[in-house]
Amino acid sequence: MSAIPLKERMKIERHPMTAQLPEERVGNFNEVNQGYKVQMAIEEAQRCLECKDAPCSQSCPVHVKIPQFITRIVEGDNLGAVDVILQDNFLPAICGRVCPQESLCESQCVLGKKGKPVAIGNLERFAAESTSALRAGRNEEVDIKPSGKKVALIGSGPASLACAGDLARMGHDVTIYEALHAFGGVLVYGIPEFRLPKTIVEFEVKALQRLGVKFEKNVIIGKTITINELLEKHGVNAIFIGAGAGLPNFLGIPGEELVGIYSANELLTRVNLMKAYQKEAITPVLDFRGKVVAVFGGGNTAMDSARTALRMGAAKVYVIYRRTAVEMPARREEVIHAEEEGIEFVFLAAPLEFCGDERGWLKSVSLQRMELGEPDASGRQRPVPIMGSEYEIELNIAVIAIGNGANPLLRDSPGLQFTKRFTLEVNPDTLETTTPGVFAGGDIVTGGATVISAMGAGRKAAKSIDLFLQRN
Repeated sequence: MSAIPLKERMKIERHPMTAQLPEERVGNFNEVNQGYKVQMAIEEAQRCLECKDAPCSQSCPVHVKIPQFITRIVEGDNLGAVDVILQDNFLPAICGRVCPQESLCESQCVLGKKGKPVAIGNLERFAAESTSALRAGRNEEVDIKPSGKKVALIGSGPASLACAGDLARMGHDVTIYEALHAFGGVLVYGIPEFRLPKTIVEFEVKALQRLGVKFEKNVIIGKTITINELLEKHGVNAIFIGAGAGLPNFLGIPGEELVGIYSANELLTRVNLMKAYQKEAITPVLDFRGKVVAVFGGGNTAMDSARTALRMGAAKVYVIYRRTAVEMPARREEVIHAEEEGIEFVFLAAPLEFCGDERGWLKSVSLQRMELGEPDASGRQRPVPIMGSEYEIELNIAVIAIGNGANPLLRDSPGLQFTKRFTLEVNPDTLETTTPGVFAGGDIVTGGATVISAMGAGRKAAKSIDLFLQRN
């Protein structure tokens, strides 16, 4: 409990996160946000009112005991704080960075009703960072009783990592199969270094390895090994599919085949996972230096793509979005950082056609001005074309960041059923697929969503898998 009276705690101003200056960070891929110092973290933690009903925890997809871990920070017990978090969230350093706290836990903070909410995400990151050396030197669990059951997890993204942590602590023999050469799924190929350093992902993977989770890379389930082979030939008792949403959506307009047009998936994978920004990198990527780049989309992936293009040397970067800033799904912090870095936002504009030169290289895009009409199925106002408002922007490179579809590699697996959007059909209560003993969660079920929602699905699936294994 904080020794500071309630009224005094309510007067403490929220501590902003320290960050690299915009003019410095546009020239590097180092992490933008720099984290809290000890005193900053304690003072921010003292703002917590320690609400008994903890609406912040209730709105967290994995139900972290937020007031309890914040109290530990106030007491100077940072290891105790991270241990509280680890009861429900095995990836605290990651979630502290990329979870949209402003629309989840922080949105329910009582302080936020009249002022600024407690910086829960920043405090979670602090707890994880301040204890990383201590965590690295210990076993996460020492008294786990083996169940004798084997579980295979497909994909090593956040859904599988969360599921694996819970299953391992339940005593099951857990192996994660990853198609790529690095573990972490979207955490390593989709989120840039300046927002989530890959060393952080590696640390959390090693923590799972200390827990007993095994990792196998360069294994494409559905190609290298089938689901049936895992069940029938490899002694696997249950399977979790967390393969994510790795199939990019495109605009479907003329000229999309021109040289110089990327999906956000391709660009970010080449830069993040394959280190295209390094001089010695052998990954083929266009030279962005001095080029004009346009990113189409309004989510976090669009922000990541635009800010990456800038760091790759682009002279001018546009973000083109068919609605207004109010409707953009991207985190507010990411939009602010993009604006600070000089990225220009073009709202209420939709692409009609990409135009190329005689060599087939992109040279411009034709846009149409839009206006907002009636709300659509998402609850946002539908963009409506303004006839006769077409105009053109010259550019060299375009990045399409309008979402992804579910990974298609498993569509031929016998027994699995898919929706019209090619996401997996699951029992909403158990997350079991139409194949007994095979469960799924995260983007492969919901389509592209947040890291923390995928983790919530992974934990839910772990409970169902454990019950299944107890019965079989």
